[in-house]
Order: sequence, then structure tokens, then C-alpha cells
Amino acid sequence: MADRRVEDNAVSGQLQNDHRIADFDPPQKPKTNKFAIACAILACTTSILLGYDIGVMSGANIFIQNDLKISDTQTAVLAGTLNIYSLIGSALAGRTSDWIGRRYTVVLSGVIFFVGALLMGLAPGYAFLMFGRFVAGIGVGYGLMIAPVYTVEISPTLSRGFLTSFPEVFVNLGILLGYVSNYAFSKLPTNLGWRYMLGVGALPAVVLAVGVLAMPESPRWLVMQGRLGDAKRVLDKTSTSKEEAQLRLEDIKEAAGIPMHLNDDVVSVTKQSHGEGVWRQLILHPTPAVLHILIAALGIHFFQQVTGIDSVVLYSPRIFAKAGITSYEHTLLATVAVGFVKTIFIFIATFLVDRVGRRPLLLTSMGGMIFSLACLGAALTIVEHHDSTIPWAVALCITMVLFNVAFFSIGLGPITWVYSSEIFPLKLRAQGVSLGVAINRVISGIISMTFLSLYKAITIGGAFFLYAAIGVLAWVFFYTMLPETQGRTLEEMELLFGKYHKWRQANAMLKSKKVDHGDGEENKGQVN
Repeated sequence: MADRRVEDNAVSGQLQNDHRIADFDPPQKPKTNKFAIACAILACTTSILLGYDIGVMSGANIFIQNDLKISDTQTAVLAGTLNIYSLIGSALAGRTSDWIGRRYTVVLSGVIFFVGALLMGLAPGYAFLMFGRFVAGIGVGYGLMIAPVYTVEISPTLSRGFLTSFPEVFVNLGILLGYVSNYAFSKLPTNLGWRYMLGVGALPAVVLAVGVLAMPESPRWLVMQGRLGDAKRVLDKTSTSKEEAQLRLEDIKEAAGIPMHLNDDVVSVTKQSHGEGVWRQLILHPTPAVLHILIAALGIHFFQQVTGIDSVVLYSPRIFAKAGITSYEHTLLATVAVGFVKTIFIFIATFLVDRVGRRPLLLTSMGGMIFSLACLGAALTIVEHHDSTIPWAVALCITMVLFNVAFFSIGLGPITWVYSSEIFPLKLRAQGVSLGVAINRVISGIISMTFLSLYKAITIGGAFFLYAAIGVLAWVFFYTMLPETQGRTLEEMELLFGKYHKWRQANAMLKSKKVDHGDGEENKGQVN
């Protein structure tokens, strides 16, 4: 017996020594799941459609106005109504994606926009062009809602921010392509140039329809349908390890209300798996946590657009013209620079969002936007009050436009989509995100359609001073209402909300629980 005790003590001592040595090893970086990245890229192709439309309309509307002989008001309505039409798509997309699945909703988005782009390119007049924008707008609404939902549900926890910022990356890439398209087709006859600009937008939709065949369905949607076997196979492919895949499956089962002992490939589920009863839980009788989540999601979407980013991007040629750039070719080149800067900084943001966190990037981004909008307003006011061109004021206008889109793209642009798609509980996510998209598109449409009237009423400099003032309110809202979600699983999100300014206490509690759980696992492996 004594020999046995000595042997046991020796084994125990060896395990403890190994544990101590392991403590000094550098932490291993999580592996990057290339399959999850490929799925996110394919799903986010839908976001190119909106970006391309925003970018291309900034130049095409000038050609359309000259060719169809329409007024400034009709031009503003043409540019802004796509956002209003997209409300229909985003409103339908939540229920559609709960019914037919996230994957086929992505396909539907691409097909609808493809038809709309062709109709716009072939439009013989203003009324037909508006009908094409109506169809394309519905496709954009579907795409804006489903891309972040699918991406957040397929992503591993540690790379969720990186992958979920892809929709905004592709919006910016689409804007850049739209600007390049403007420049490339600007030398064609007026009646052909704008039609090519708009019609080429059908190409990404074709790529999307073909590429989606390689995408799996969202594992969370599969669990909601009781298809546990299919969900496990998808999680095995999109997780960094088998252990992580099993943990994700257990978390999703718990969130979906499926008992842990049920492990068959197909199990029975409640009838709410297709989205029934969700609006009651989300709007009519929300819990304190869900109410806080709803305020945070709708608020971040509201402030993303009401601070005037669409005015800067959509009307940048007019801003540069007001600043004193008289050559149309130079104006388009400056606009291409806007798209290039926007795309570069959104790429930078994708690598920072999981390292730095959501809140620091968001607050820094908003602070920079306030500064650039105020400076742009001052520079444009100075230019407007002088008859001759002031070179330094023109340079300041261009610089501040670039600063504005850079600060937007480093934080507020991508984090709006990352944050709003990750905080909703599983059963409320599709409809919750669709509400956020609806707010986003309504405000975007209002800003797009009223900018020309606004700057005529309070001067162009005054318009940007107004956006800067709204930016201050946005900064305060973000600071007080938005908890940090970095490193939290989707199933932990509800615990962070409902406490408002006390969210840090909830975050600390989750961290301590994780540490305690880790210690418990280590103790299980020790020999006493």
C-alpha cells in the first residue's frame, strides 16, 4: 500500500509540475477557419449590391438628369427612394429567412436585385427607371438583413467581429466599384453612359447566385428546425476544433429550448421555429434585457445614418464642386479617392474589431466624424463667402471629406452591423435585425432625399454643422447605452443587457464564471 501511495503521489506531482510548466507557455492563437471565411465572403456579396448602387448613383444621377431632363427634386427622389423601397425587402426578409432558411434568402436577394438592375439599365424613361429602382430596392433590403444574420450565425466566437464586419467591407467595395464605373463609362454618349453604369450592377448578383451553392445553411437555423445532425456537421466545418463545435451546439440547443439529452439527428421542436410569436416578445412584451437590446440596435442604426454619411458619399461630386473643383473629370477622380479611402479603412477595421473591442472603435470613430464634419462645415462656409477660389479651403474640404469617410469606416460603419446582428437572442434575431435595417434604410432615404433642400435652406456648411451636432448626441448614446460584447458568445449576450450603465458588472461576472469553469475542468483532470 505504501508503494502504491508513493506511486500515486509521484503521478500527482508529475501532473502538477507539467501543469506549472504549461502555465509559462505562450497562449496559442486560435486557428483561422478558412471555410467560415469563405462562407461569410459569399453571403456578404449581397452587400456589394447596395454599395454599388450608392456609388454609381453619385455620378449617374448627373447623366440621368441631363438625358431625361428631370428636376433636382426628381433626382433626389430617384437617389433616395431605393432606401425606402428596401424597407419592403428587409421587413419580409426576417420572416422569409425563418421560413426557408438563411441560405436561400441570400439567393432570393441576388435574384431580385439582378432583375432590378436589368430593368434600370434598359429603362426608356423616368417612370420605368423608378420601377427598376423599386425592384432593386427590395433585393437590397433582403441582402442588408440576411448577410449579417447569416455571417454572425456561422462565425466562431473569437473571429465573429472580423467576419461580421464583412458586409460593411463589401458595401465599401461596392461604392468604390460604383465610382470606378462612373469614371469608366463617363466618356460614352449621355443616353448610354448611365444605362451601362446601372446595368453592370447585375453582375455581382450572378456571382452570388452561383457561389451560394457552396454555402452551408446556418447551424442556428438548422437547430431551430430540429435538424441537429445537419447543424453538427456545419459546426464541425466552421469551428476551430471539434470541442468548440460541441460547445457551440450545446449553447444553441439551450437557446432554442431543446433539452440537452436529445441528440438524435432530427428532433421535434416547438412551432415557433418559423418565427411565430416573435413580434410579441420583441415589441409588445419585451423583457428588460430585450428592451435594452432593441434600443441599442435601433439606436446604432439610427445614428449611423442621421450623422450624414450618405450625404457625404452620395453627393461628394456636388460637395467638391461647391468647394471650387470646376472640372467634372477632376470631381469624379476626387470621388474615386473617397471610395478608395473608405475601402482601405474598412479593411483595417476588420482586423481591429476583435482585438480592440467594439466600444473603443465606435467612440473613436464618432469623435473623428464630429471633428471632420465641423471642419468641413467651416471650410465650405469660408468658400461660400468668397467670390474667388481659396486653395487652402478647397484642400481642407477634400481632406475633411476623406477624414469623415475614414473615421466612419474604422468604426461606426462596420460595428453597426456587427453589433446589431450579434446582440439579439436566437429566436428574435432575424426579426430584430430586420427592424434595425428598416430604421437604417428609412433614415438613409430621408437624408439622401433632403440633403439638396437642406443645404439650400441653411447653406451647405450649415448642413454639415448640423450633422456634427447630431454626432455629439450619438457619442453620448454609444457611451451610455452600448455594452462591450467582445469575446462573448451569442448565447451570453442577454446577460449584458437590461442593466444599462451596470453592464460592466455583468461582463465581470461572465468572465469570473468562465475562469471558475476552467478551474473546475482542470481539477477534474488532477489525480489526488
